[in-house]
Amino acid sequence: MVVVVMGVCGSGKSTLGKILAERLKVDFLEGDDFHSPANVAKMSRGEPLTESDRAPWLSEIRRTLDRYLNDDRGVVLTCSALTRKSRLTLGVERSAVRLIHLYAPQSVLEKRMARRKDHFMPGSLLQSQLETLETPGNEEALRIDVSDSTEFAIQSVLRDLENR
Repeated sequence: MVVVVMGVCGSGKSTLGKILAERLKVDFLEGDDFHSPANVAKMSRGEPLTESDRAPWLSEIRRTLDRYLNDDRGVVLTCSALTRKSRLTLGVERSAVRLIHLYAPQSVLEKRMARRKDHFMPGSLLQSQLETLETPGNEEALRIDVSDSTEFAIQSVLRDLENR
């Protein structure tokens, strides 16, 4: 099973993804680790990525997901996947892939971003990501409000995966 955890910065993708992978006993991959040094530098300066900046990053993630699917191995991968085009590039519409969209009110996300340390993404990019976000429909993703506890979100995802 391949699970892609998406959402804007500060939504808790990494936190939830790591715990979920541990509970499912599958690999965990951080989508940010696939960014080129140029993309990381750009975001560190507070500049949002363009579609052309994202294209090679998304293609590399897609190749990685394809390897997991071809090898019939499980993985939880985090990726902002803000636009429908990005999600199609990743191939999340495939039946063996489950897309999880984490969301919260902007005020919650801002507080989380303010508390983050040792991350290249400045809080100033949150607004840009919210403006770019094309919210997936319920038919495309399991949508989870992460304003509540991480454990509540994890249990919601696990229930969904059991019913698939």
